[in-house]
Amino acid sequence: MAEYKLMKGNEALAEAAIQAGCDAYFGYPITPQSEVLEYLAREMPKYDRIVMQAESEVASINMVYGAAGAGFRTMTTSSSPGISLMQEGISYMAGAELPCLIVNVNRAGPGLGTIQPGQGDYFQSVKGGGHGDYKLIVLAPASVQEMADMVFLGFDLADKYRNPVLMLSDGAIGQMMEKVQFKPYDRPVVDKSSWATTGKPKTRKRNYITSLFIQPERMEEHNLKLEEKFKLIRENEVRFEEINTADAEYLFVAYGLSARICQKAMDIAREKGIRIGLFRPITLYPYPYARLNELASQVRMMLSVELNSGQMVEDVRLAVNGKVPVEFYGKMGGMMPTPEDIVHHLETLIQFHHAN
Repeated sequence: MAEYKLMKGNEALAEAAIQAGCDAYFGYPITPQSEVLEYLAREMPKYDRIVMQAESEVASINMVYGAAGAGFRTMTTSSSPGISLMQEGISYMAGAELPCLIVNVNRAGPGLGTIQPGQGDYFQSVKGGGHGDYKLIVLAPASVQEMADMVFLGFDLADKYRNPVLMLSDGAIGQMMEKVQFKPYDRPVVDKSSWATTGKPKTRKRNYITSLFIQPERMEEHNLKLEEKFKLIRENEVRFEEINTADAEYLFVAYGLSARICQKAMDIAREKGIRIGLFRPITLYPYPYARLNELASQVRMMLSVELNSGQMVEDVRLAVNGKVPVEFYGKMGGMMPTPEDIVHHLETLIQFHHAN
């Protein structure tokens, strides 16, 4: 059995990238994810792999574009303002169907904001922060172990669908230290010869990687092809976790760090006799609409808990489709609620709904 190591989330992410066979990393320092670049700059050269600190986040994502186009397993990491600068390149990569892993160690905003953790980048991540009709596969870790595990999963999904994958973490999970285990990994064999620009043999035509289609008929054809892929992703890659939902009358819905806090809040509420469960989306895209809709037939109310002004709650309401009330509780600016804060808010909501 693989041994456990005590690591920061950012360090576990970086080590996982090495073990997952990342060929090339391009990034730029920004708090609270700079440890990823530092770790990889120290360790990746030992494996004769490429690490480059680019001159900016814009340069980073375009270097990722080039490496992915050549068939390399490649990634970048940043935090919120840096990810904003990458949006054009991310849209280009999705349009060109290039696989890569992008990690956002989310900090609170808007603007430069603060280096403290937040979840204000949900809309940007799942609704398409760049231009045009495209989707990213979005994974939301809730622990240091998942920071590592989702690197392997993210690279595999990127290769499987030829699509960028975004891991939406946050400053707390990136900086906290927990035990992590790296399990043996068998990298799937992926044939990239039909599209990667690895040199032109006489046996095939030249490979062109582009997202530019001047003729509108050709552009629509390409968009329809992408939509078919996104449909396949929605059908096959939904992931979520449920805790104490079997007998739940109420339901917390939360992802990432908020879900960690809600798990303790759930325990406190149950000690008070409130039968509440926790539903944690692991994929934010594709979102687990169907399962939440099923749970809406069982519970009296859902409470979306987020570190923002109310973003994922819109998807919860879409999933529920009016079956039960969906309430929201959030903190902003890097502030985090205590489990007791959440329980108090839940009790207030229950009293309100009983009175009305």
